[in-house]
Amino acid sequence: MDVVLLKSFLEVHRSKHFGHAAKNLFISQSAVSARIKQLEDELGVRLFTRDRNNIELTSAGKKFLIYAENILNTWNKARQEIAVPEGIDTLLSVAALPSIWDIFLEDWLSWVHNDNVMTALQASVMRSDSLMRSLLDGTLDLGFVFDPPKTPQLLVKELLPLPLIMVSTEDGISAETAVSKNYIFVDWGTSFGMSHARQYPDMPPPMLRAGVGRIALGFLKNCGGSAYLPEAMVIDQLGSSLFRVDDAAVIHKDAYAIYAQASSKKEVIEKVLTWFDKG
Repeated sequence: MDVVLLKSFLEVHRSKHFGHAAKNLFISQSAVSARIKQLEDELGVRLFTRDRNNIELTSAGKKFLIYAENILNTWNKARQEIAVPEGIDTLLSVAALPSIWDIFLEDWLSWVHNDNVMTALQASVMRSDSLMRSLLDGTLDLGFVFDPPKTPQLLVKELLPLPLIMVSTEDGISAETAVSKNYIFVDWGTSFGMSHARQYPDMPPPMLRAGVGRIALGFLKNCGGSAYLPEAMVIDQLGSSLFRVDDAAVIHKDAYAIYAQASSKKEVIEKVLTWFDKG
């Protein structure tokens, strides 16, 4: 099956419009229509209902969607593996939540590059649900998350616990005062949220809710306030632009590395994860 047909199918599904799909694919609308018809002829079913302003998948199209995504992902993965430069044994595709990159993975990535010269790396940011799907379908080798999955197909390695400390742009402030005014609540996951609620049960609504620590840090610099951030992220600024809230509890956040039980790269993955055993 021609992967070009699959790309056209997925683009029509995403845009729900043949004209928009054509623009995104840099081809004519008639070419998109011809590709979809060819795909439908090969499969022997209709994939879309075609109303002027409402392009939807048929029941057969919904079933085929999963296979189309998997086939295209596998094709892209194969192209990447084959394109590995000569002298490189392994291409390792890695993804993490954005906050985890910010905290410690940049140092780990440099170590992998310098100490594992036979390994090439592909690094990206993913949401947790996309990351899990990619691990299970084999298009991702290694992921880093805060809340580990509970599935026998994936192996989980607990990494170093990350101390989250409350910092403020105001020196000498108490935790009670910090959470009551100009407070930024950073969503560090379910376990953090539960610990935070136990520590500050009567906290008023925060000034800002942030899904990424980097957002909170930038807001603090520009607007002031207080937030829980990883100690490693703010260590260079403590005592100058940021101050530790001394009576605020430290909340430890666990991070996890996850990879497929059946991965053909398990030996390489476990080798590059030894960096976390040193700290």
